[in-house]
Amino acid sequence: MSENRNGNRTTLPDRVDVLVVGVGFGGLAALHRLRADHPDLEILAIERASGAGGVWRENDYPGAACDVPTSLYSLSFAPNPNWSHTYGRRNEIHDYLVDVAEDHRDVIRYDCALENASWDAARSEWVVTTERGTLRCRFLVTAPGALSEPGEPDLPGASDFTGTIFHSAQWDHSHDLTGRRVAIVGSGASAVQIVPEIVDRVEHLTVFQRTPAWVVPRLDRSIGRIERGLYRRLPAAHRVMRRLVHLYREFYVILMARRPQLLPIATALGKLQLRVQVRDRALRRRLTPDYTIGCKRMLLTNKWFPALQRDNVTLTGAITGFTATGALDRDGTTHDVDTVILATGFTPTEPPIARHLHGASGRSLAQTWAGSPNAYRGVSIHGFPNLFFLYGPNTNLGHSSIVLMLEPQASYTSATIAHLRAQGLETVEVTEQAQLRYNADLDRELGGTVWNTGGCASWYIDSSGRNSVMWPTFTNTYRRMMSRFVPADHILTRGTTQAIDPTDPADAKVAQ
Repeated sequence: MSENRNGNRTTLPDRVDVLVVGVGFGGLAALHRLRADHPDLEILAIERASGAGGVWRENDYPGAACDVPTSLYSLSFAPNPNWSHTYGRRNEIHDYLVDVAEDHRDVIRYDCALENASWDAARSEWVVTTERGTLRCRFLVTAPGALSEPGEPDLPGASDFTGTIFHSAQWDHSHDLTGRRVAIVGSGASAVQIVPEIVDRVEHLTVFQRTPAWVVPRLDRSIGRIERGLYRRLPAAHRVMRRLVHLYREFYVILMARRPQLLPIATALGKLQLRVQVRDRALRRRLTPDYTIGCKRMLLTNKWFPALQRDNVTLTGAITGFTATGALDRDGTTHDVDTVILATGFTPTEPPIARHLHGASGRSLAQTWAGSPNAYRGVSIHGFPNLFFLYGPNTNLGHSSIVLMLEPQASYTSATIAHLRAQGLETVEVTEQAQLRYNADLDRELGGTVWNTGGCASWYIDSSGRNSVMWPTFTNTYRRMMSRFVPADHILTRGTTQAIDPTDPADAKVAQ
């Protein structure tokens, strides 16, 4: 069988039991759990890129790093005692994921993008079309990540601009920024990492800021050789550190979701950093948000404010369009630039993979969601049998590591498949009532959180005005919920026409 440059077989089988889409944190968590629990099943993963890493493969812009402590930013089954800092740098995280993926090299097909997946009710299977061919699978596990599709603004005059434009997640490494007049569009998580890294190279940097963000200190430190050695020789010490950091980060959700009256503590910290680092009162006013801290993602950095005060930096308002040689701000001022970097984030409420998944009715998931994603436990969607959507709606965190959500999702997927196999069942589909009930409860919990009430416009809120991104409480609460499969919340069948009847004594245990 032929192999590509990564050493992976390039041909696809006609059929597998489980197909995993995506080889980032979520896909790797699923592969590990499924292969460990179901060694007799044929499991395959496909990845559109030429290597593993997901968002950490794509985002290789200068300064790319994580704002979650490295103690929490590794999979529990693959601890990494070798992090160099308490907050991980992009290259280290990417290398870590590549190493984890190597353990599953035999079942991963890279350069194999999913093009379409449709449910075949007659055979109770998914028919999946990829750029390398078509295959069938009984269970489809999608792990596309929430930050996979760059959000690019549609701005007047962009086609007339004679310079270079690229998104931060599609960094043009062939384009040397040295001595150039550069514009950064945005002042969010990517921008605050990029600007300090490039400010010394460019002739002039113009930062287009729509709304300022709350910035708090990044308490980063190097992890010394002795400490790393301790973690390698005594893994229990590493686990204890992970647990302590986990408990500390869980406190954040109390501020954001449970006791928002405590948010002034965080506000005071943000204002203190701003006052210490920015002495000019007028500039401080322009950098002070008018919404409650935590409503949007808080930014962890010590370098953003100093970089904005460099002599070759101009901070201006939101970008409104382009001329042939420049960019316009909302005051109508033209700024001469030759390079524009769009640090404009992603589209988590409109995941592109949803356009390519077609359920029992033939409608796509994007059509079903209609701009407002929702799911049962963030994983299962009515009308899409045998589909598990990892990092689905309302599973993002504002306080801790997404890994702590992805691993329970992988375990839940595996346990559900185990239940079906033990009961001799073919398909599982969450009922519409269970999904509606789950989301109604979720919406009530989200109603009082700072994400819903903080007075900002964030990417957490979808086109319908619903918060379809955030998880409103503790990661341990989610883990406990995902540890139990509830048959009564699902339509279970032994085949295409043999639905389980809870009133039938023969089926009663299955539906309990």
